[in-house]
Amino acid sequence: MSQLKCVIGVDVGTGSARAALVTSTGQLLKSCVKATQTWNPLPDHYEQSSDNIWSAVCECVRTVAAVVPKEQIKGIGFDATCSLVALDKGGQPLSVSSTGRAEQNIILWMDHRAQAEADLINATKHELLNYVGGSVSLEMEMPKLMWLKKNRQLTWSNAGAFFDLPDFLTYKATGSSSRSICSAVCKWNYDAMKSSWSVEFLDKIGLSELAENGFHLIGEKLNSPGDQIANGLSQEAAALMGLLPGTAVATSMIDAHAGALALLGCRNPDSQLADTLTSKLAIICGTSSCHMSLTEGPVMAPGIWGPYKNAIIPNLYLNEAGQSATGVLMDFILQTHPCYAGLLQEHGSNGKIYAVLNDVLRELTDRKGLQSVHRLTTTLHVWPDFHGNRSPLADPNLKGMICGLTMNKTVENLALIYLALMQALAYGTRHILDVLARSGREPIRSILLCGGLSKNPLFVQTHADICSTPVLLPHEAEAVLLGSAMMGACAAGIYTDLKTAAAEMAGPAEIVKPDLSDENRDYHERKYRVFLRMVGDQRAYQQIMNE
Repeated sequence: MSQLKCVIGVDVGTGSARAALVTSTGQLLKSCVKATQTWNPLPDHYEQSSDNIWSAVCECVRTVAAVVPKEQIKGIGFDATCSLVALDKGGQPLSVSSTGRAEQNIILWMDHRAQAEADLINATKHELLNYVGGSVSLEMEMPKLMWLKKNRQLTWSNAGAFFDLPDFLTYKATGSSSRSICSAVCKWNYDAMKSSWSVEFLDKIGLSELAENGFHLIGEKLNSPGDQIANGLSQEAAALMGLLPGTAVATSMIDAHAGALALLGCRNPDSQLADTLTSKLAIICGTSSCHMSLTEGPVMAPGIWGPYKNAIIPNLYLNEAGQSATGVLMDFILQTHPCYAGLLQEHGSNGKIYAVLNDVLRELTDRKGLQSVHRLTTTLHVWPDFHGNRSPLADPNLKGMICGLTMNKTVENLALIYLALMQALAYGTRHILDVLARSGREPIRSILLCGGLSKNPLFVQTHADICSTPVLLPHEAEAVLLGSAMMGACAAGIYTDLKTAAAEMAGPAEIVKPDLSDENRDYHERKYRVFLRMVGDQRAYQQIMNE
């Protein structure tokens, strides 16, 4: 190992911090994970602690760094959820919570307290909204900042800095308060076309204070992802992490974007398929799912965020769609079924239960003499927006729907509902693809998956079949950590740019081909029509009740 050049990738997700030691060719040598704490003091309020997260990050990095001599670790990259961190004028945690506790100083990405504020921003019809699909999400940072100003006046008056969580990590690592264009343009309404914050927009939404002192509260200096941050790792951070001071630190990315970087760099094993960056859709399937694609020119699609210029790769435009609840929704459906307790006692974990349900579905398909497992849900349909719709309808008030329920409490019944939900999530992806296509985007030739749901073969095949598109599964499953490591390699000068780092480190992928038979496509076409009808019906019900 003495000749290896290594980098470290750090990923802070919704429930944990992780780190991985990765070679300059993309081989993951060691990883470590540590859980982080989340508070839910009020409905729709989800909060975390920056101290808790930083401590977990340092422990994970220290663990993986011990594998090789410090001198071999050339750089470190960070990604995290797009959560809002509040610090006071001394750089200490500042409460965002109804509890008033200073340690609860992060509004988690999935927090939905700022609906009214998002509505106020959207009512302005400001031109910047064209770059977020026509409307901001309440999960973005400007609605949350408006909420803090209105509801936590002490926090607002004492604030010394507001960070996106990825930028907070590089701040702690280096002492530099520089921000990433990735977070700023995707979640903070930064104007990437003009390369500046919009004073007029901030004034229009009542946050003119953010423009004071050269935008000190939200970022005076912005860098592109992967750019080296001056002076590198600080003495204090190096001691906590077991690394050398001055180790190159990369400008950060949002976690899903780091995963997209690694996925889009994957080499397609089928030479007959287009293999350009702009021909692929990356889906990062975790608690929620993010759908990312890059284009040469801007594509404005209703209900889909972007086009974000320079958010991942310089001079390319990112469109970002998503589903607010996927993995967590799958667990919810499982855990609320009457037979769940018995299955858990027998099999011990949700992962094992899903494998059992896949087996049950195969047996049902064989017993009924069906050509495809999907035919089991002819009379069972799901609209999956139990936590609102992020894309392409951009409506957080939509609710989940299930049509075809019976009084059956068996494992077979759970398996059918589970399958119908899996299909609904794939129809949601097709819905996103259809809107992108109608908006002028070039056709998507392949879908790349990573995250927990990508390990479920039925989920993967369902996406391929319903979207009529090959799905690629990277041989390196930890795409998000790998994406952060790519940034570290770029900052360290191992590669000249992120595009090259992605091509050299991402590695090959396994291909899962769709069932393109006429029977399959006709069946899913009819199911998809039901899928779209369901949301129309839901809105019709709302209209009736609002009369």
